[in-house]
Amino acid sequence: MSYEIGMKTLRLEFSERVAHTEYCSNYDLIHKVTGLDPTKDDNAWRAFYDAWQFDLLWLTNDGPVSWEKLGRVTDMGHAEFLEGGVDKRETVCCPFEDVEQVLEFDAVEEYGLPDLDELVRYYENWHKSVQAAHPNQVCPGGYYKTLMSGAIQAFGWEMLLLAAADRKRFDKVLDSFFELSLHHFRAWAKTSIEVFICHDDMVWTQGPFMHPDFYRSAIFPRYKRLWEVLHETGKIVLFCSDGDWTMFVDEIAEAGADGFIFEPLVSFEYVVERCGKTHIIVGSKVDCRTLTFGTKEQIKAEIDETLKLAKNCLGFVFAVGNHIPSNVPVENALFYFDHLSRNWWR
Repeated sequence: MSYEIGMKTLRLEFSERVAHTEYCSNYDLIHKVTGLDPTKDDNAWRAFYDAWQFDLLWLTNDGPVSWEKLGRVTDMGHAEFLEGGVDKRETVCCPFEDVEQVLEFDAVEEYGLPDLDELVRYYENWHKSVQAAHPNQVCPGGYYKTLMSGAIQAFGWEMLLLAAADRKRFDKVLDSFFELSLHHFRAWAKTSIEVFICHDDMVWTQGPFMHPDFYRSAIFPRYKRLWEVLHETGKIVLFCSDGDWTMFVDEIAEAGADGFIFEPLVSFEYVVERCGKTHIIVGSKVDCRTLTFGTKEQIKAEIDETLKLAKNCLGFVFAVGNHIPSNVPVENALFYFDHLSRNWWR
């Protein structure tokens, strides 16, 4: 039933309730809901997705070999986020000695283009295995390091910002990431996926970190070309980015995105007003900070405000706007889902 609701929602068809997904790393919550330990039992995740009636999973895959094994990447370290700080990494290193090396960088030369047929087989086999493991959810394909996210991983923030100051030469660098992404998008287009998540963290919390005109000349036209490849084979394209990109919502839609996945930093009201009848919307006004530090009344209010705005949007998928991390009190998370599931019926 969840898969059916997920596909109806993604096709902008009526379903009896609002669709649902989450991005969750709260192991205590998963254990509480399922009775299973997610660190020891892979069945815990499937049981959690089913218990919380997930209709769509957030999935991407950038290919069989990581960039770290193919060429230069920057390690910016990682702050503690997951349970027990298992993701904390204090190593910081950048293989680029000066900005000139960044401006001469070619992602295709650095990381290479895998054989297309082999890449198609890899993506198809991966998708089939994931979908078989989670038959009750829509399992999309997807690509994470599209343009800016690719440049961030390769160069790190300092070198990236220095290089971006030279718009003309940096545009050429971005074009190499585009060609690399295009090769992978073409492979994904040949698979049996129905939905594709294009992830690209192109802005900061405060908004664009480059001049908006550069986004309009160098980023969005490339998105359009990438998404055309997927649309030619009937795929639904969901664009996902952290940060505040409210000012670009209309342009992302014009570039061809069928839907949006975003944090509460993007104006939920604006997206619903502009795109609520025509596009898929994955998110909500519920902030993980409210789940972590707020009261039950505040959690309830954010759920109610979201449903009031978007309940009648056929393409709406409810999700906590920016993750359910390990520091969210289990009691608050359980209250959140209980109130949501009591009120998501149309």
